[in-house]
Amino acid sequence: MDNNHRLIWIGGKIVPVAEATVNVLSPTSQFGANVFEGIRCYWSEQDQQLYAFRLADHYKRLQNSIKILRFNSPYSTSDFQQGLVDVVKANGYREDIAVRQTVFVDGIGGTWNSCEPINMFIAPIAKPFQKIQDKAGLRCQVSSWERISDRNLSPRAKVGANYINSRMAYLEARENGYDTALILNNQGRISEGPGACFFMVRDNKLITPPPTASVLESITRDTIIRIAAEQLGIETQERDIDRTELYICDEAFLCGSAMEITHITNIDGLAVGDGKLGKITQDLSNIYHQIITGQLSQYKEWLTPIY
Repeated sequence: MDNNHRLIWIGGKIVPVAEATVNVLSPTSQFGANVFEGIRCYWSEQDQQLYAFRLADHYKRLQNSIKILRFNSPYSTSDFQQGLVDVVKANGYREDIAVRQTVFVDGIGGTWNSCEPINMFIAPIAKPFQKIQDKAGLRCQVSSWERISDRNLSPRAKVGANYINSRMAYLEARENGYDTALILNNQGRISEGPGACFFMVRDNKLITPPPTASVLESITRDTIIRIAAEQLGIETQERDIDRTELYICDEAFLCGSAMEITHITNIDGLAVGDGKLGKITQDLSNIYHQIITGQLSQYKEWLTPIY
C-alpha cells in the first residue's frame, strides 16, 4: 500500500491519513505533550501471519509513560491492542510494518501542564526501515551533547519531547561526517545512541550500560540480554562504560525496535575490532530475526498474531 493513502486510527475512528488531524493549538502540538510506542510487526511467509512483537511489553511501558506524565487517560491496555489490530487489518498489511501508537494531550487552549483531554492515534507504515543485512555498519561519534537524566527529562518515559536530545546528538554527528552518535550521561559514562541502546563485546563478554545510566528501559535491550543467555550461553554485564573503553572493544552495536540490531564499525575515527560485523553480533541478529518471524517456538509468547 502507498503510505500516502493508508488508514490511521484516531479518536476511535479509522480514517484516511489526510483526515487524521490534530489541532495546532493542542498541547501535543505546541509543547510535545505526548507519549508513544514504536511497535514492529513482522510477516511470516511460512505461517501466512503478521506478528506484533512483544506487544504486551510495549503497552506496559506505554501505561508507565502515561502515569509518569500524569495524563488522565481513558485508555486501557485492551483498547491499545484492539485499536492496533483493527487499523492494521483495515490496511490489509501482509508485510513487515512499523506502528506508531501515540497518546497525546488534545484540545484547544490547553497549556504545557494540561493533563487532559487525552486522545490517541495509531499509525502503521509499510517498509519503514532498511534491513540490517543491507547495512554496512555504523560510524559513530561520541556527542558533545549530554544525555537527559531522571533529574530533568526522565528517559524512563517514552515522551516525544525527549527525542530533541537525540535529535541534537544525531544532527551533530551527521554534520561531522558520521552516521550517528553515542551520548554520554551526566556522569560522563556511555548512555545510549539516538533512539537506540548500546552494547559492546570485550573478551567474549557482552556489556551494556545499566538502566540507571539514563537509558530507556528498552524492550529490544531486554530481548538481547535474554537471548544471549538462553541461546548463546553469554551473560550480559550491565555496568558503566567509559568513553575510552569504546576504543578497545571487540564488537559494538546499537539496538531498538526501529534499528533492530545494527553493528558499529567505527567510533570517533577508530575501528571497532577489525572494522567488520563481529560473530556475537551476527549470531544475536540471526536469532533475533528467527524469533520475530516465528521460527523459534519457545518465543512464540512474544508474538501476537494480527490475523
